[in-house]
Amino acid sequence: MEVASKAPLIRSQRFLLVILSFTGTLVVLTSRINLSVAIVCMVRSSTINVTLTSSFDDEPGSNTSRSGQKCGDVVVTRNTSDSNAGEFDWDKSTISEMLSIFYYGYIITQIPSGWLASRYGGKRIWGVSMLICSVCSLLTPLCARSHVYLVYAVRFILGLGAAVSFPCIQAMLGKWAPPFERSKLSSFILSGIPVGSITTFAFASLLCQYGFDNGWGSIFYLSGIINLLWVAAWFYLTADSPAQHKWISEREKIYIETSIGRGAIRKVHDVPWWNILTSLPVWAIVVGQVCNNYVHFSFITLLPTYLKESLNFDIKQNGLVSSSPYLSQFVSSLLVGVVADVVRERRCMSTTVTRRVFQSISFLGMALCMVSVGQLECEQRYIAVVLICLCTVFMSFNRGGYLVNHLDLAPSYAGILFAFTNTVGTVPGMVAPIIAGALTPNKTSEEWNHVFYVCAGLTTLGAVVYLFLSDGELQDWATESDGKSNSVQYSFSQDQETQAQFKQNEADETL
Repeated sequence: MEVASKAPLIRSQRFLLVILSFTGTLVVLTSRINLSVAIVCMVRSSTINVTLTSSFDDEPGSNTSRSGQKCGDVVVTRNTSDSNAGEFDWDKSTISEMLSIFYYGYIITQIPSGWLASRYGGKRIWGVSMLICSVCSLLTPLCARSHVYLVYAVRFILGLGAAVSFPCIQAMLGKWAPPFERSKLSSFILSGIPVGSITTFAFASLLCQYGFDNGWGSIFYLSGIINLLWVAAWFYLTADSPAQHKWISEREKIYIETSIGRGAIRKVHDVPWWNILTSLPVWAIVVGQVCNNYVHFSFITLLPTYLKESLNFDIKQNGLVSSSPYLSQFVSSLLVGVVADVVRERRCMSTTVTRRVFQSISFLGMALCMVSVGQLECEQRYIAVVLICLCTVFMSFNRGGYLVNHLDLAPSYAGILFAFTNTVGTVPGMVAPIIAGALTPNKTSEEWNHVFYVCAGLTTLGAVVYLFLSDGELQDWATESDGKSNSVQYSFSQDQETQAQFKQNEADETL
């Protein structure tokens, strides 16, 4: 039996890969959502909320402003100092299309990038795509001032490049993440999503007010430059697999390869598409991703608009408040990943039960928060913000649910599986801003409630489907196609795990 001692995570090459992947996720999220914040100060508005809550205008206990309007009322003003002095006269329909067209590009390159990353490695594929994203960010101000169709084009190309990120991450984790580190490593990488949202909402709002190139232009220039720096670090410090890394220790390389099984440390040649398309556990992930992404995309593209139109936060408050839900999600997602791995490693729950329990908590908790937010009035704005923060905490439980489930089902095909499920899961990004725009033509609190009710209904549906169809075990079709065994006998040193425990671990991961 081949013996492999457990290599520490901290100061390891797989930890460095995770740090860079986390940073890359943050950068690509910034490129994706910077327009959502910048649009608030780019567009000239003649219809704004000028009334404020009692905490600003009135004595405690009063529900009306000094103007006699209620907090949620919309007042039409023209040519006043309160109007938003942006550069562009884009209407609501144009803005919705501009925000959603990113996902039309995003949906095209998912599956090709997943196959390329699995076949040729994620390092080059992701690095080149991020270079494209950087160029798109740098060109956005010039395109915006030239013609609105050029903004559509650059956002579409940005979507093509950004789509490569997560399939590449999954493909590389399939080669780098030991079984009982999958949840926490994946969680840490994906925590770049809320951190990207935090930094973008907070700093972009300040740049709108105090940045160069009319404020909003600096948002795109800075995100593009940071993206370029990340690309340089990525190409220099990473490798597609432990065997290809020039600085990895022999101990860490043997530990990773034996714990995953060398069958997963290989290039993919033939993809079992029929088995993937007819797998119920795969479709459980698809449904989970669609329902979760609808809420997620609604948040990252529409939260600043909701805070301005329904809750009457100004631009500087908007950025700080918009970032608070993602700070909550960042902290909780790190804890969720660790807990999910611990309960599996200590055999408190099987992998299947762990995935189902964590995802059910995520969806049902989100639904409860969304319904509750829909019951609140503008005067209860800070309660609404707390509930939105709590909603993102529940959202982070998907780090122990469907988001890491691809690696359980088929580590060799994790990039391709994620590409497939995320392709379908991108559809909400295309339609969520349009649906929300259609549901809120007058920008009232009552209309925004309908947006939250739709989100709650979808997450409830997702909880039911995932609970009954999901699985957490290696699938038969995911083993080696050339007849070689995907199993490698291994164990940690005695001070880490007993021989008997580790034999059982091997059986669990290869069934």
